[in-house]
Amino acid sequence: MVIPLEQGVIGVSHDDADLVNWQEFARARAELAAAFARILGYFREDGDKAIGLIEQAFRSRNAAALVSPAHKLKGEAAQFGAHRLSAMAEEIEMVARRCVESHEGPDELIEIVVSLRPCFAETLTLLDREVNPPAPRKAAGFGRRAPGAAIGFGRAG
Repeated sequence: MVIPLEQGVIGVSHDDADLVNWQEFARARAELAAAFARILGYFREDGDKAIGLIEQAFRSRNAAALVSPAHKLKGEAAQFGAHRLSAMAEEIEMVARRCVESHEGPDELIEIVVSLRPCFAETLTLLDREVNPPAPRKAAGFGRRAPGAAIGFGRAG
């Protein structure tokens, strides 16, 4: 589903956005090179902080306080190709701006705000898995002889 955003940009609804666009992720990884892991760490810390601020602002029904952390989260998520998270943050930002202008509370954002942290966690899990893939398991397990291992226990061949 394509939705028009308030600034005239056409965006994808967060429901339809890919969790991670792997082409954009690979591009960011290549461009950031050695700094990639450090910047991803900042994203983890800053994203967690931004989500906390968004949750706090929503609980206090402060639409103005939603704008800045949502804007920051939107940009940082987009940098890593985290499209769904970025789209969610963008929707929070745009609705919050509209609420500030119309002097309304941000109540309509409850579903997005509640699902923001789980989306962030799922996104980080995928990014971490891509950055640090699990080590391959050895073919031999407990009680099995590894290929090419000497026969006998404790004996020299």
